[in-house]
Amino acid sequence: MSDAARARRVLIAADKFKGSLTAARVAAHLTAGLRAAAGSGLHVTALPVADGGDGTVDAALAAGFERREARVTGPLGEPVTAAYALRAGTAVVEMAEASGLRHARGGLAPLTATTYGTGELLRAALDAGARTVVLGVGGSATTDGGAGALSALGARLLDAAGDPVGPGGAALAGLVTADLAGLDTRLRSTRLVLASDVDNPLTGPYGAAAVYGPQKGASADDVAVLDAALARYAAVLDGGALAAAPGAGAAGGLGYGALAGLGAAFRPGIEVMLDVLGFPAALESADLVITGEGSLDAQTLHGKAPAGVAAAARARGVPVIAVCGRVSLPEEKLREAGFRRAYALTDLEPDPARCMAQAGPLLERLGQRIATDASDPAFP
Repeated sequence: MSDAARARRVLIAADKFKGSLTAARVAAHLTAGLRAAAGSGLHVTALPVADGGDGTVDAALAAGFERREARVTGPLGEPVTAAYALRAGTAVVEMAEASGLRHARGGLAPLTATTYGTGELLRAALDAGARTVVLGVGGSATTDGGAGALSALGARLLDAAGDPVGPGGAALAGLVTADLAGLDTRLRSTRLVLASDVDNPLTGPYGAAAVYGPQKGASADDVAVLDAALARYAAVLDGGALAAAPGAGAAGGLGYGALAGLGAAFRPGIEVMLDVLGFPAALESADLVITGEGSLDAQTLHGKAPAGVAAAARARGVPVIAVCGRVSLPEEKLREAGFRRAYALTDLEPDPARCMAQAGPLLERLGQRIATDASDPAFP
């Protein structure tokens, strides 16, 4: 059977194009373009994916999970509405929904921003009956080591006077006692998976404060304060045993709080989400996989969704091509990562601003180009 004949069942498993299109919209525009060129003989399945960061809940909803909402405490202390996804006892919780930069439009607060709302969102998922929780981390406005989330779930983090420490990372410099006895007892029978594409440690030059603090408004002095406070926090919470564990530095150290305080297990975000979303089953009937994200670059190769999709598909012998806004990886790197070809919006429109503004129509044109190329027996 020729390649052209085989490539009649296409699985679109792309991430969002950040700032332009959700993963679901990426799939919809690609599907329209493919079908416009190939007609009804092409079977297209859309499975929007995410790697644990922004868009993770949206991907779960597109896969058939039910949307749930809770009113929780935002990173600056104000109430916000946060969504999570639920299906058959499994919840997908995205910390950015509760504690993300999207809720800091009134100004950043690097020293005092809290993950308390993330803990409230986890509790809401438990209240809804979840006994497996995938906690996607990324896009946070916080650097509190997950202390706020632990407090919301019943932990008591106390200073020398026996009073609760204040919100945010800086207050952890005064932490003396971490009493976890009051944590929600349902956590003991809940499987909590920390899903992240970040493997930074909690502290140090590659830690949560040093690497990501400036993105959240932290000055050089703030970074030093936060790093020292997080070191104190780790010393009190578990003697620093998990401070260097993969994922500990994710989301301003929320990863560490989940690992050391809640007994979470770390897994690369895209691996977790592919399992949760049903990618292995969808892959069984695919002849070609199309994945992608806004920028296909060096970061893509370090745990981002397209690289995870390519690795999983390659393991099953299914060819993978990528679509993106722009590509900066040389062809040999693309091949090593499992991509047979890469199609970029900048191939059609060199102006980045126009690419972002017209991403939908441009993706449809790429879809038509892919369908045309697929008619070549040498494709892909």
